[in-house]
Amino acid sequence: MPTGPRVLYLHGFASGPNSTKGLAFAEHFGRRGVTVERLDLRLPSLEHLRVSAGIAATRAAIGDERVVLVGSSLGGLTAARVAEGDARVSALVLLAPAFRAAERWRARLGEEGVRRWRESGWLEIDDYVTKAKARVDFGFLEDLAAIDPGWPEVRVPTLIVHGRRDEVVGIDLSRAFAAGRPHVRLVEMDDGHELVATLPAVLTEAERFLAGVFT
Repeated sequence: MPTGPRVLYLHGFASGPNSTKGLAFAEHFGRRGVTVERLDLRLPSLEHLRVSAGIAATRAAIGDERVVLVGSSLGGLTAARVAEGDARVSALVLLAPAFRAAERWRARLGEEGVRRWRESGWLEIDDYVTKAKARVDFGFLEDLAAIDPGWPEVRVPTLIVHGRRDEVVGIDLSRAFAAGRPHVRLVEMDDGHELVATLPAVLTEAERFLAGVFT
């Protein structure tokens, strides 16, 4: 690929910069002369995870240059929120983006589950980096609700790749977001949330989309 904006990769919830997709994007585009910078968004820690801290860290990493943000799941939501009103973001590639995340957490846990989380202060989760059980504090949900009250106002060219068998973030959310937004292209894959089975096709779609961004 010719020269163009820097590319930043934002991993998903309880994941990390060395995730399967993050490494695959770095290797694929690296062979084409494009460096993919994989940010660590486990901020300030996994136990006290705050999406607002991830947004701030991403904005700081951008600096004074133009960037393309590639975000997976919660990283996709983070990328979309960073892109709102930020002229430094040239385009977005969102992989199963976690739209309406606070609403979905509450719906999945139910009123009783949210109450227990609030009262105990902690929710047990799977840490995909350590492959062990971990926990996240209730402040994560409060922070998420504050920064994600509705649909992101994204105005840059955006590619969304989403699996039709995604049981974590339903594809209907990406369909609703893409509808009526001519600058948003949705590609549906026969895959689940991780998009690992169709990863070569995901990378091809991303490369084709970004060919129009690089000059």
